[in-house]
This record gives sequence, structure tokens and C-alpha cells, in this order.
Amino acid sequence: MAFTCATGKRPAGKHRRPSRFERTTARAAGVAALTATGVIGTLAAPALAAEPAVEQTGLIPVVSVENSIADQIDAQAAAQEQAAKEAAARKKAAEEAARKKAAEKAKKEREAKERAAREAERKRLLSYVAPISGSYVSTGYKSGGALWSSGSHTGVDFHAASGTSVHSVASGTVVEAGWGGSYGNQIVIKMNDGTYTQYGHMSSIAVSVGQTVTPGQQIGLSGATGNVTGPHLHFEARTTQEYGSDIDPVAYLRSHGVNL
Repeated sequence: MAFTCATGKRPAGKHRRPSRFERTTARAAGVAALTATGVIGTLAAPALAAEPAVEQTGLIPVVSVENSIADQIDAQAAAQEQAAKEAAARKKAAEEAARKKAAEKAKKEREAKERAAREAERKRLLSYVAPISGSYVSTGYKSGGALWSSGSHTGVDFHAASGTSVHSVASGTVVEAGWGGSYGNQIVIKMNDGTYTQYGHMSSIAVSVGQTVTPGQQIGLSGATGNVTGPHLHFEARTTQEYGSDIDPVAYLRSHGVNL
């Protein structure tokens, strides 16, 4: 009598060969695992060469995944390279902008200093100073006496020992430099405002006719040359170069900001 299994299934022997579907599925799973671990790069070619055609094994999806991953890696690398270039360009642009800003700031500071220096020099050239630093008037303007041929003092005398530095009181041009009779060694300067100043009884002269001078510039040394009783500086302010056009020298200096 013949018997059949109650379930209707084929008896599974211990050495039954796996079906074609099972073999293909297992092979595809193995290739996928190799792709994920990076081994597919070295093993894929010989392994696939020994296998049946791809249409029989179902490996086309696996190879496509591998190519897709490679494309993604290439795209990511290209994006990173582009990002690096853009970052470098931004850094360079920022550095250039900072350099230009620093250069512009330095330029403005330099120009401000130059303007300040020019303004300071302009003020200095327009300023007036005393003919002898730290001195005082020992004989006033229009003082009377037999010492002066005109009958009165046409200037003022500044106390000074022989050899004391004498300065131009302002900017101007030397019009006389040499012996002046009773004035001894004298200097006459035409000032930039059109007035004249005279410096008499000097022991030495350090300028020449035609030379320009600035406020405070040393023009010679005080002394006792000419008609004097002792060393000092005779100083006059005049409206012209000639004797007799004198004006009050103290008032003249004070009108230009000199404290005496």
C-alpha cells in the first residue's frame, strides 16, 4: 500500500540541493555585503567572472548601487573642493579689504599730521617773538637825553651782555646788514607785513642782504659797537627803511602778541 505525507509537502532530504532562487538570493546578499565593507573593489571582478550572466544572477542592482556610491563620493569631493576654493577666495577678499582699510586709515592719519604740521608752520611763520629771550627793556622809547642826536630815543634798549643771541622778531627779508654809524653793526629787516625792524650795536652779524629770515632765527650777537655806554641791543620798529619813521617798538611787539 502506498502512503503520502499528510501535509502534501515534498519530503526534505538531508542532502537536498538548494533551489536556484535560493542560490541567487544568497549570492546577491553576499555581493551587497562586500560592497558595504569595501571588499567589492578587489573581489568583484574575479567573482563575477566565474558566475553566470548578470541576467541570471540578478547582480545588476548591486553594481548600480556601487556606481551610485562612487558618483556620490566624487560629487562630495568636488563639492568640498569647491567649498574650499570659495572659502579661500572669501579669506583673500577679507584680507585685501582689511589691507585697503588699514592703508586708507594710515593715509588719513598721515594727511591729518601733514595738515597739522603745515598749520603749525604757518602759525609759526606769522608769529612774533622778542628780539632777545628773557630780557627786559632797560631804556624806553622816546627817552630824552644828550646821548641821542635827535634829542630822544628812537627805539628801546634791551638789556643784554655782549655775545647774547639776537633773533629776528618775525618773518622778513634782510635789507641792511653792516656798519650803521652811531648804531654800530646793525641789521634792518623788512617784515612780511611791510614794516621794518632794526637791531643795533651788535658785536657780530650772521645774515646778509637779501636773505630771508623766520621768527626766532638768530641773526647775530649783541654788543657795544657804535655810540653806546655799554653792551645792549638797540631795537627799533619803523614804517619805512629810513631813519625818522620810527614807531613805538613795545606797542608794535605787543600788537603782535609778544609779552614784554
